Amino acid sequence: MGAAKQTDLACISEGEGSSCVEQHAIIEAAPIVSSYNEKIRPLLDAVDKLRSLMVMEEGIQLPTIVVVGDQSSGKSSVLESLAGISLPRGQGICTRVPLRMRLQHHSSPEPEFQLEYNGKVEHTDEVNIADDIVNATNVIAGGGKGISNTPLTLLVKKNGVPDLTMVDLPGITGVPVHGQPEDIYDQIKDMIMHYIKPEESIILNVLSATVDFTTCESIMMSQSVDKAGDRTLAVVTKVDKAPEGLLEKVTADDVSIGLGYVCVRNRIGDKTNEEARAISQQLFQTHPLLSKIDKSMVGIPVLAQKLL
Repeated sequence: MGAAKQTDLACISEGEGSSCVEQHAIIEAAPIVSSYNEKIRPLLDAVDKLRSLMVMEEGIQLPTIVVVGDQSSGKSSVLESLAGISLPRGQGICTRVPLRMRLQHHSSPEPEFQLEYNGKVEHTDEVNIADDIVNATNVIAGGGKGISNTPLTLLVKKNGVPDLTMVDLPGITGVPVHGQPEDIYDQIKDMIMHYIKPEESIILNVLSATVDFTTCESIMMSQSVDKAGDRTLAVVTKVDKAPEGLLEKVTADDVSIGLGYVCVRNRIGDKTNEEARAISQQLFQTHPLLSKIDKSMVGIPVLAQKLL
């Protein structure tokens, strides 16, 4: 299934040293965009068409992958790795509107990107996409630090990405910073609950390995509508920052994640997605603690397959 794996060695520097990993680590995502995508793409297109007709406002619920997480949980890094693009980064809330990400595998080597909001379509490119998302967000939600329920759609047609449609929501923050409304927590909570309450929604809960899962606001919110966790999938980020006890946390499952856990290493600095994926694979293969986690629970390719 998928393209044949190459066995050339690729050396990737990290910190003071360097390491060589097999080149197939870099193209491991290839099976994600094989025959399964050809079957699922027409279904996703149909759902996106219905969503564009705003049938959900008529009470008709559509299957949706909803991405939630506490502020600084690493949500943007996960989405960047899935989409193969750069998203807005910075302090505070980066996502201020519901960002509907439509990822489509594109056989052409030339990717296509477009933003849809307020009834118009704007084309963008890989270099300017983050800035254009910020500009579109400012048009929708204003230039301050407030949020808006009006969605922004990002269409990514790119070779190698999985066929997925997800809705990314603002990171949960408990304390308003200067320029944010005093009720920012309640506004974000109301938005999240609106998207995760329908039983058709799959909740992609992004959790940092550096925190106690039981104290995460995103867990409390998802449990309020999905107590058994039957439609909740957890992504654990920053695993290299807190590897101790991680295996026990994801196997004990104290917070009832019915669809399981996927552990990932965040992309850092100016590493390309391919370099980051190779480094991540090596980490989970060689780290004395992280290598003990079952390989069916680690890496962005595994996450993409689970979401499909």
